Amino acid sequence: MAGAGLFITLEGGEGAGKSTAAAGLAAALRTEGREVVLTREPGGTKGAEAIRALLLNQDIPLDPLAQTMLHFAARMDHVAALIRPALARGAVVICDRFYDSTMAYQSYGQGVPLADVRALISLLGLKPDVTFLLELPEVEAKRRLTARASGTDRYEEMDEAFFTRVRDGFRAMAAAEPARFIKIDASPAPEAVVASLRQALRERVGC
Repeated sequence: MAGAGLFITLEGGEGAGKSTAAAGLAAALRTEGREVVLTREPGGTKGAEAIRALLLNQDIPLDPLAQTMLHFAARMDHVAALIRPALARGAVVICDRFYDSTMAYQSYGQGVPLADVRALISLLGLKPDVTFLLELPEVEAKRRLTARASGTDRYEEMDEAFFTRVRDGFRAMAAAEPARFIKIDASPAPEAVVASLRQALRERVGC
C-alpha cells in the first residue's frame, strides 16, 4: 500500500457521479473511525486549485500537451503537499480523479503520446492502491450533464467521438491493471453506488 495509509482514486467519464460517490465513501469510512482525506484533481491544494481554474476555462486556448503539463504541475503539488503527508500518518486518501484521467483525456482522447504521460507518471513515484472505475451508459451520462445547474467546462464541451475515446481508454487501462482497478456500475442511486464501493473495498483490501 502507499505509505502507511490507503490511497483510493475514483475515475470515469463526465456525469458518472465520482464526486458524490467519493464523498459517500469518505463518510462511510469516517463512521467506522478511519481518518479520511477527501480531495480532487485537478486541485486539492491552493496552487493546484489555481491551475484547475485555468484548465477548465474553455475561453483560454490550451493545446493537449500544455493541458497535460498543467495537470501534472498541479498533481505534483497535490501529492507533495497533501497526499503523501496524509498517507504517511496512516490516513485513507480518497481522490476524485488522478493520473488515469490525464491518460484517458489527453492521451486516448486528444492524442498526446502514451509514453509522454507514462514518463510524467513515473516522476510522481506514487500509485493508487485501489482505483474505482465508475461506468455509466452514455445516454444516462448525457441526461445527468444536462441536469447540472453549473455551466460546462473545457472537457464537457468536447464531441461524442472524444468521449468514446476516453471511455475506451479507461477500459483499456482497467484491463491492463486488473489488480488495481475495480469496475462499478454507476447507474443506481448514489447510496447504492456507495454501498458497492464499500463492499468492493472490503473484498479487495480488507478495509
